Amino acid sequence: MQDNHAKAGVLLAIAAYTLWGFAPMYFKLLQGVPATEILMHRILWSSLILGALVLALGQWHKVMHALRNPKVLKILLITGVLLGGNWLLFIWAINSNQMLEASLGYYINPLLNVFLGRVFLAEKLRRLQQLAVGLALVGVGIVVISYGEVPWVALGLAGSFGVYGLMRKQVAVDSFPGLLLETLLMLPFAIGYWVWLAGPDSNMLANDTALNVTLICAGIVTTAPLLCFTAAAKRIMYSTLGFFQYIGPSIMFVLAVFLYDEPLQSDRLVTFLFVWTALALFSFDSYRFYRKTKKQQREILSRQPNEGV
Repeated sequence: MQDNHAKAGVLLAIAAYTLWGFAPMYFKLLQGVPATEILMHRILWSSLILGALVLALGQWHKVMHALRNPKVLKILLITGVLLGGNWLLFIWAINSNQMLEASLGYYINPLLNVFLGRVFLAEKLRRLQQLAVGLALVGVGIVVISYGEVPWVALGLAGSFGVYGLMRKQVAVDSFPGLLLETLLMLPFAIGYWVWLAGPDSNMLANDTALNVTLICAGIVTTAPLLCFTAAAKRIMYSTLGFFQYIGPSIMFVLAVFLYDEPLQSDRLVTFLFVWTALALFSFDSYRFYRKTKKQQREILSRQPNEGV
């Protein structure tokens, strides 16, 4: 029974990261719509779907509890802005033929998370983790030296999502209620944009049915992988979940190179090779640490009956 529970968790994790990996194909369908308007629809329809999910899952009391805490709301407002900025930059990157940059950003993200944990949470970095972060920095440095410019799209995506995760770690709000509140806090700005600034593509009374359905699907594209991710997190260890996080950027990389024909210069390929090597070391270290921790737990459990006799 427990094995089936874990297997279901693994399948749900794969589904979540696969959906995130293929998400750019959805945004490519809206290439003619400005990124700001796609973001507006993403916020609007995500709010409605998340609200329905929170009600269906019986988690509305968690939303009300957070609403009564001004400190929590203040942090969720900041994380909402970070998330909105991340969504906007991602949409713009995909529809500006910079999917490779986006995939690089999400490859860098787990390494950046480790670095942020060291700086802000005083978490110690193991030696292989230090080496992994160093290799990623070298990879980014190659881009700066070769092109004379900072890969701001990749770093912007990694940085905004990294800081978002760091701040959400400090707030005791579950995934769905928290994301609902973040989107609700962004909702007045999205509605204001729709009323005063949106172009003709957002006039849903004048659009054809296909475009309207595609725009509404922005909410599904946002919530479906999150639903799988949350269900997976309940069934398997969070450290195990982390091993699947490279599925998303790997799918993006393949789509960018082989489906959308984005150019992969040799200098940029070297950067990817450094980051991939860093991630391989990081994953190996995480796996080794996971096995060591499990072994220690088994030894403690095996000693407990003898100690009680």
